[in-house]
Amino acid sequence: MKVSVIIVHYQVKDLLRNCLRSVDRYFQGFQYEIIVVDNHSPNPEWKELVEEFPQVYFIALDQNFGFSKANNLGVQEAQGEYVYILNPDTEIEGPYFKEVLDFADEQKTVGAIGLRMHNARNEFLPESKRSVPALVNSFEKLFTKFSDNAKSYYRNDVGETDIAEVEVMTGANLLMKKSVYQEVGGFDERYFMYGEDIDLCYTILQHGYRNFYYGKYAILHHKGESTVRDKVYLERFFGAMEIFIDKYYRKQKPFQFVLMKIGLKVKHFMEARKINP
Repeated sequence: MKVSVIIVHYQVKDLLRNCLRSVDRYFQGFQYEIIVVDNHSPNPEWKELVEEFPQVYFIALDQNFGFSKANNLGVQEAQGEYVYILNPDTEIEGPYFKEVLDFADEQKTVGAIGLRMHNARNEFLPESKRSVPALVNSFEKLFTKFSDNAKSYYRNDVGETDIAEVEVMTGANLLMKKSVYQEVGGFDERYFMYGEDIDLCYTILQHGYRNFYYGKYAILHHKGESTVRDKVYLERFFGAMEIFIDKYYRKQKPFQFVLMKIGLKVKHFMEARKINP
């Protein structure tokens, strides 16, 4: 088994169907399996897909454990040499994945690989290639950017269609060897949603591996279709960022930690005022 595709699902049955069809259509030239982990979706209609896709291994959780733990549970069942973490609101767009796997096989100390992503309007999604959050790039991310060309949070120094080493990709499509995933401990389950992909990519780098952005090929990402941007969303998003800086900056870089903590609090307050002015 070359690849195990791990898809954590919540409340997007029709998008999941399209995702599964795209994988089955375009994964060619290697053996793969698909594991879908449903995070206790309130609407049980997704179970219709169980009969529609008999080749897919479906796991129904009895509560919503969040993105990190659900992926870790899925990977535990994986038989592939590689695991491909894939969002249910994505679609593979061509028979290019064998080339991506060949690239991964050729690299020494390969960590994670992420493909270029675009939305339904064919607009590039900049979170496809990112830097590890630090003081300056975090300020740019939260408030304003200083330069369009500098190495910023969204790695503007790397072209959209380039193949290059970067620090962080998105958890919406993340390929890595299962052995690497297990060695670094998988996703940190303190993250319910958001931030876990940054943490995992950074942890992979700390273990001596190299992460790559593979911009030659793209996937479609119907971004945020299952996300309601309300108070809960804000608490989870900014809470995830606080987990990250507390984990990596509190003791190592206390001055940066304080400034980043203040920045997060200010931005959280500003966004909450938009919801409840």
